[in-house]
Amino acid sequence: MKSFQVDLKDRVAVVTGGGGVLCSTIAAALADAGAKVAIADLRQEAADAAAQQINETGGTALGIACNVLDKDSLEAARQSIEDQLGTPTILVNGAGGNHPKGTTSKPYLLPEDLKQELEGLTTFFDLDPKGIEFVFNLNFLGTLLPTQVFARAMAESGKGTILNISSMNAFTPLTKIPAYSGAKAAISNFTQWLAVHFSKVGIRVNAIAPGFFLTDQNRSLLTNPDGSLTERGQTIISHTPMGRYGNPEDLLGTVLWLLSEEAAGFVTGTVIPVDGGFSAFSGV
Repeated sequence: MKSFQVDLKDRVAVVTGGGGVLCSTIAAALADAGAKVAIADLRQEAADAAAQQINETGGTALGIACNVLDKDSLEAARQSIEDQLGTPTILVNGAGGNHPKGTTSKPYLLPEDLKQELEGLTTFFDLDPKGIEFVFNLNFLGTLLPTQVFARAMAESGKGTILNISSMNAFTPLTKIPAYSGAKAAISNFTQWLAVHFSKVGIRVNAIAPGFFLTDQNRSLLTNPDGSLTERGQTIISHTPMGRYGNPEDLLGTVLWLLSEEAAGFVTGTVIPVDGGFSAFSGV
């Protein structure tokens, strides 16, 4: 058997959340492997910037504004992508994130927290249902709805590949962020469900579960302005056996493997940690 190279020539890929740090890197890798890439993002300027970088280096990319929680917006994006690039056979559901209203102030509830009201203190009992709803919608519905819109043509043609973005939170939840941890666990479960559901129409469905990567959303939580680690950042690194944050490029081998029919044609329903060993470490 010969070794393989990932060849996505003539494939059309959609990457939601494609204007972000991690997903723009994924989009560029897909383009480098030959795919024509539609970068869908809520922010048109972010989508265009990521697409421009790809086009300037010889790839083919289209930036498109899209709200993953609005089916009409998704349908409009699908039509534009089909008109300009062709029918997608790859979908990377990269849109997601957390919200402060789904986050507690402290990792543990202490007895004294029940006896006094402190300004700025958010306990479990103070969590805003709207904040929880926002996080679940953005992550779970923000994966389900694009799949409904873009996977139909895949099912009709009998071929397609879907990659969801879970998190190591789905294996063991982090303190303070119950909404995000729960939403990512839902993504892992949905990935397995969808893999079974789509198994007879030629669509493979897998997920990656990134560990800690510095992004626009978490940089201020994990690092200080001078670049040093915050207390939470230090805790994370001490529980990551490889002793560092991930670089966006660390995701690419796993992503390209899962999207390649030659390499992973019999792989579906998996959730692969890419976390420097975080999810394997007991802390002792």
